[in-house]
Amino acid sequence: MNTAGRLIEGRLKHLETHLEQENPVLLKTVQSFKKLDRIAYRTGLLDTDESYATQIPWWPLISVLGTFSSGKSTFINHYLGYKLQRTGNQAVDDKFTVTCYSREKTAHALPGVALDSDPRFPFYQMSEDIELVAKGEGQRIDSYLQLKTCPSEQLRGKILIDSPGFDADAQRTSTLKITDHIIDLSDLVLVFFDARHPEPGAMHDTLDHLVSNTINRNDAGKFLYILNQIDSAAREDNPEEVVAAWQRALGERGLTAGRFYTIYNPEAAVPIADDNLRQRFERKRDADLEEIHNRMHEVEIERAYRIVGVLERTARDIEERAIPAISEAVSRWKRRVLWGDAVAFSLLLIALIGITINLGYWEGFRFAPPWLDSLMTNPVAQISSGVGIVAVILGLHFVIRALSARSLLRRLRKQSAHLAIRGNLANAFLRNTKPWRSIFSTSPAGWGRGAKKRLTQVKEDADNYVQSLNDRFTNPSGEETFSLSEMGHQAPAREKQADAEVMETVTANQS
Repeated sequence: MNTAGRLIEGRLKHLETHLEQENPVLLKTVQSFKKLDRIAYRTGLLDTDESYATQIPWWPLISVLGTFSSGKSTFINHYLGYKLQRTGNQAVDDKFTVTCYSREKTAHALPGVALDSDPRFPFYQMSEDIELVAKGEGQRIDSYLQLKTCPSEQLRGKILIDSPGFDADAQRTSTLKITDHIIDLSDLVLVFFDARHPEPGAMHDTLDHLVSNTINRNDAGKFLYILNQIDSAAREDNPEEVVAAWQRALGERGLTAGRFYTIYNPEAAVPIADDNLRQRFERKRDADLEEIHNRMHEVEIERAYRIVGVLERTARDIEERAIPAISEAVSRWKRRVLWGDAVAFSLLLIALIGITINLGYWEGFRFAPPWLDSLMTNPVAQISSGVGIVAVILGLHFVIRALSARSLLRRLRKQSAHLAIRGNLANAFLRNTKPWRSIFSTSPAGWGRGAKKRLTQVKEDADNYVQSLNDRFTNPSGEETFSLSEMGHQAPAREKQADAEVMETVTANQS
């Protein structure tokens, strides 16, 4: 095993140690991800310094998105019971802030490299992705990300991400890339809007990115749309119209179902003189906040299902999208090579005939150069000539192979981005065009009976993991068992281990 392979193996062992006491079901999924890695290494979808297991966050992940001044940071501080994030009516932070639990009494802010280099966090190797969409920006990872630690008990066993205020009209490509990344990885997404803006319809691009691009997703249920600071509407003649205006604006973007919440921060509320109106606002606020907090509390359960879901989707993507895409590209390449060989050798043959005719080597239709008799009586010359001819033919053939492969790479890279396949389609395709690979091979490199069997096993494992999670989190028979609310507190040893690992990460990055 090379250095890169040992490095990724070490990271996976560290992950397994973390999961051993925290969640045995997820510990088993690491082994299943390793099976997928073996397939990906042999097909070329992954390099040996990569793993599907490091492409996802293993801690429960909640992201908070929203417009400027929508009260995201205030909500987070209230939820944590700790003044961690700066607040204000203007943009006060232009970074994505990842917050995790720490046993220390004071909070710490660490640079973005602490996230970019740790596979347990959701921004592992994010600098490389940023570099692809904005050249030169990958080196400025600290300008986009930061890690904060906090002693709030609400953070135990989960990660919270606060995004910079969203203004799609002015967002840089790299910022949008990070936004889409955390949306894909999150177990729960809180989307905040500011009720103090009376004309939501004017925020066309922002609503499109935060609403229209999310409602058709398979995981649309993880999005909670929150109209914050609704207490500002209490002074309106018809406060319900403010909510109705936002609901219409979201409905125009296709959001006709799903949960829509209206809340405000009790500590920063606008005084409401009318007691009946104030009580009505408070009841609605408290009910919605309780529901939001419950979803945040149960995010660990959703995390477990998410990871198993990613395992199954990755296996299916390899079989149903990656391999067919590679096979189709290889078929195109074969056709181009065969046509290229036919045209090239035809032109070469025509050129040789023309040259030999000019040299007078033909007597009618008989090829009779002056050196032919001596060649026929000299075995060494025959062998040398044969080797030379074969070398020319093979050399021309391999040049055509290389040019044909290169002509397909751009198309394949676009297809890979469009299909959102985990893995490098272009690299997997090039593995099939190596000189030692026969052009008449019927299956892509690394894709054989063993790979198919291993992939089938992974899909069966994923089904078994879901059943194990159902057995753990559901109880149709009504037998005595622990409740979902007790899940995060059932293993003190697990919490101690997790705390130690977080502090180990913090200490290492501070050093």
